[in-house]
Amino acid sequence: MTTENNSTYRIAVYPGSFDPVTMGHMDIITRASKQFDLLIVAVLNNLSKNPLFTVEERKDLLREATRHLPNVEIDSFRDLLANYVRQRNAQVIVRGIRTVTDFEYELQLASTNHKLNPDAETIFMMTHPKYSFLSSSLVKEIAHFNGDTTDLVSPEVDAALRRKFNAGREQ
Repeated sequence: MTTENNSTYRIAVYPGSFDPVTMGHMDIITRASKQFDLLIVAVLNNLSKNPLFTVEERKDLLREATRHLPNVEIDSFRDLLANYVRQRNAQVIVRGIRTVTDFEYELQLASTNHKLNPDAETIFMMTHPKYSFLSSSLVKEIAHFNGDTTDLVSPEVDAALRRKFNAGREQ
């Protein structure tokens, strides 16, 4: 996509379930937002998963966590990523990598997305080493057992986790 002065307007999509968004995700979002004119953080509405937070709750938490990043847009999708990227006129898919195991899986996804949408490139960003162990599943397990997640997620996400799990304990 080009603007009126013929300079390239770079749009990237950072997809994920973000259930919930962690500091590792925020590390990638913050760094990727500096590389593109628009970074679309796209919440996958995966019908095969049983998420803790609804798509709307995840989008709200992401909006709150990224409110200081003016070129970040929060959206959701339930189509193939390659189709969504094409629909949004994005040129790049951003994926975070924590470990070698992540890379093997992400390479398979990138190859598939390139086959389905050759106009979109996938860029891998290494998560900061201090978040390399961090996953949404781990955060949910810690919160479920009333552990301290304050260094793992934003204050808003920490509060949302407490509300979710405290509501479950009261039943």
